[in-house]
Amino acid sequence: MGSGLVGKANTCLRGRFARGILDDSAMLDIGGTWMKKDYSASEMWIAMYSTYLRLMIFLWLVLVSGNCVFAHGDGDISGGFASGISHPIRGMDHVVAMLAVGLWGAQLGAPAIWVLPIAFPLVMAFGAAMSLMGFPLPGVEIGIAFSAFVLGLMVLLESRPPLAVSLSLVAAFALFHGHAHGGELPHGESGLAYSLGFVLGTGLLHAVGIGIGCIGHWSWGKVCLRASGALVMLSGVYFLISSLGYFA
Repeated sequence: MGSGLVGKANTCLRGRFARGILDDSAMLDIGGTWMKKDYSASEMWIAMYSTYLRLMIFLWLVLVSGNCVFAHGDGDISGGFASGISHPIRGMDHVVAMLAVGLWGAQLGAPAIWVLPIAFPLVMAFGAAMSLMGFPLPGVEIGIAFSAFVLGLMVLLESRPPLAVSLSLVAAFALFHGHAHGGELPHGESGLAYSLGFVLGTGLLHAVGIGIGCIGHWSWGKVCLRASGALVMLSGVYFLISSLGYFA
């Protein structure tokens, strides 16, 4: 009975978000003008960002719902995918680092806004493969905690290093996150499906970070982004101290 109520709730939420996404009051026509209202630039960004967030939440609900299309396949594959896509949100150290990648990419602008969120999941998948094949990686938890600290610092300072430097930094941290994900594969579930799931889940978190980073188009938004970077950095300090066993 409990699962039935959860399923109905998920269906209801998906329906509401879908109606919000399909609401054409905030859509653009082919010519690039607003269909119903003469929006200012600020109102346009607000409308686009609101629609973007509704889309991200809708996709998340569809993918993690027990009623999604993957639920009727092979048990190991569906279980592995469901575990993988929900795994990145189960640990705050992963969540804040993933969001920070999106925030930093939004600050840097093109091409980093796309390159960083694409490179991170790809390298993370490689790290997971290393873990699944039994290759050790020393200091995984410390590396994950340090990633939150450094990425938060980059956002706080609005640091703009060359693309090769920012890409190398993100890739190095992705290796630690991927190795941790790979080492937590649930017993008896498909490693490939699990990897695809957490890569997609990570990509969605990056996308949310980029969406939030859109507020950087305003001066007050830049301040908010830098404050968010400070919070991520402080979280990294806490994770780092915890990984060293001081809060055990």
